[in-house]
Amino acid sequence: MSEKNLKQTVEERALSVLEPLVAGEGLELVDLEFIREREGWVLRLFIDKPGGRVGLDECSQVSRAVDPVLDVEDFIPHEYSLEVSSPGVDRPLRKPTHFAQVQGQKVKVKTFGPVGEPPRKSFTGTLTGVAGDSISVEVEGAGTFHILFKDIAKANLEFEF
Repeated sequence: MSEKNLKQTVEERALSVLEPLVAGEGLELVDLEFIREREGWVLRLFIDKPGGRVGLDECSQVSRAVDPVLDVEDFIPHEYSLEVSSPGVDRPLRKPTHFAQVQGQKVKVKTFGPVGEPPRKSFTGTLTGVAGDSISVEVEGAGTFHILFKDIAKANLEFEF
């Protein structure tokens, strides 16, 4: 299995197994990634909690809850480290609810292929709308682009200092 396929398979399986577990702890699994770093493979979970900020206590709580389940499920074929953290100021946006929560704020969106007129794959601007199957991003000097959720490869909140 190629590294890319392994990464995708582990991420999909981890999401399906861990999302309900994290929800059971009263938190949300915002995103996760399985990546190879210099020190080895890392399964990194990004968690959030409704109406508040995630701290060390919540990260430890989730780590204690998911670690034994990962051992039992045993779908990661080699050694790895587990990390749990908050999504940070440039939080990833994956679900329609994530986009709705940051409407009116600056976002960065990358698509799988060219979208809009003129066609482009990268959009940085104000999130002006969230509809059933798409978002609208107003890019300064280029207008408003309507992007289908299925076309979004990656999106995150663009923190302004």
